[in-house]
Amino acid sequence: MAITKELNISPVGRVEGDLDVKVYMEDGVVTRAHTQAAMFRGFEQIMAGKDPQSGLIVTPRICGICGGSHLYCASSALDTAWGTTLPPNALLLRALGQATETIQSIPRWFYAIFATDLANKKFANKPLYAEVVKRWAAYVGTSFQKGVTTSALPVQVYALFGGQWPHSSYMVPGGVMSAPTLKDITRAHAIMNQFRKDWLESIFLGCSIERYMQIKTWDDLMEWVEENESQRNSDLGLYIRAGIEFGLHKFGQGVGKFVAFGTYIHKDLWNQPKIETRNNAVISPGGFWDGKKYYELDHLQVQEHVKHAWYADVPAAHPWDEPLPTPLPSQNLAETNFNDKYSWSKAPRYMNFAAEAGPLSRVIMNANPANKAHQFQDPLFMDIMEKMGPSVFTRTLARLHEAPRLYLMIDEWLRQVDLNGDFYIKPTERDGKGWGATEAARGALAHWIEIENGVIKNYQVMAPTTWNVGPNDETGNPGPIEAALEGTEIEDPHDPVEVGLVARSFDSCLVCTVHAHDGKSGQELAKFKL
Repeated sequence: MAITKELNISPVGRVEGDLDVKVYMEDGVVTRAHTQAAMFRGFEQIMAGKDPQSGLIVTPRICGICGGSHLYCASSALDTAWGTTLPPNALLLRALGQATETIQSIPRWFYAIFATDLANKKFANKPLYAEVVKRWAAYVGTSFQKGVTTSALPVQVYALFGGQWPHSSYMVPGGVMSAPTLKDITRAHAIMNQFRKDWLESIFLGCSIERYMQIKTWDDLMEWVEENESQRNSDLGLYIRAGIEFGLHKFGQGVGKFVAFGTYIHKDLWNQPKIETRNNAVISPGGFWDGKKYYELDHLQVQEHVKHAWYADVPAAHPWDEPLPTPLPSQNLAETNFNDKYSWSKAPRYMNFAAEAGPLSRVIMNANPANKAHQFQDPLFMDIMEKMGPSVFTRTLARLHEAPRLYLMIDEWLRQVDLNGDFYIKPTERDGKGWGATEAARGALAHWIEIENGVIKNYQVMAPTTWNVGPNDETGNPGPIEAALEGTEIEDPHDPVEVGLVARSFDSCLVCTVHAHDGKSGQELAKFKL
């Protein structure tokens, strides 16, 4: 007879907000899961009726980690609504802001959020466990300390151009409110060179960026690991070896469909911003991959479902067409009916499919043979997907893989800034609809705005975590993290580290303590705090 058990894990994240997970198990294997965003946000309601440029101030405060990404979207949404003109320098400085915010998140997320779980006692019988604990144990690990400390360097570059980080407001419709000097560019180069010297090449890669960028297939990557001791013993080399040894490639598959909005607008290809010309202008390509076929990105294919969210019921709709969310009365989380409404998160869908957003989605788009000459072209992860498929291991490797490429792009963009050129061209305000999108560190992020009579009529924000942590949709299909948890084997229900590894491989932007409860008795089984 099968042994059934329910686990309520609250909260499971380590970043911002509150993510609760309820899993149903038979004989220790998850058969069904529900993700519950336990915190109401309501920024769309805050924006209603305000000046259109309020988004430049308000939305970067949505998140203390990726506020620059929200600013990128808010300014771009107004660019498309107002028909602005953007000088090349403005597009370069926006790309620099987005890229430095994203690259700083990679070591910070890996060491502080994800890799600490690999020091869990679950893996104590593995040959590489001692080395993993030595480097990645929370706070005391040698690489933990260096990686988290060094992660502060790229956002110093952001602050040179944005005035501060987080919560800057230097990107505005028509350009940027920044005019850097040669001293600023020189200092930015020096800071990024220090990042490369102190962590990226010396600790993370164990080789030059240029050598790593030669890798094109999974076999190339495995040959790179064994090429010499420096690469084998680098943190990336250790992750690849330990990840396979610890079995991270065997669980956390997800929905198998991926969406990316693309980002980093080419300085010469979007000087007259229009929604319909954006796909051609991005350097990091967007799109949708259904597991077999690529589709060109079309934001009109996006809908949000609220059937299982704590909002008044409305039909699934595109963000321009959905009303401002109407929250239902205060919820008692202990009495949640998971067959009804159970989360503050909506359920985004693309072409009616649940789709994973994030670094794995981006690197899959990089492998599209239809990518243009100015766009990223990298076949590595399509080869990995064909040989291994999605998993906790693959998803994490995708994010780590982005660091060397982003460094090279930041270096190139710094060299392209024309210190004698324009950085801002004043736009003419008008009513209309706009859409601004980017790829935040955690994935596809977009803002939709409708302006009427000079004020905001409707403002909708769809964040990467909304894509990944969203609940079931109207037809009962699970969200990406819910699907990724299915089939996961929980070795110790008193310490369900496997659930944490799955959720944290998506880097859901939620808070930092984990409690495990017996769903029937209510008894707390374990409590963990980072």
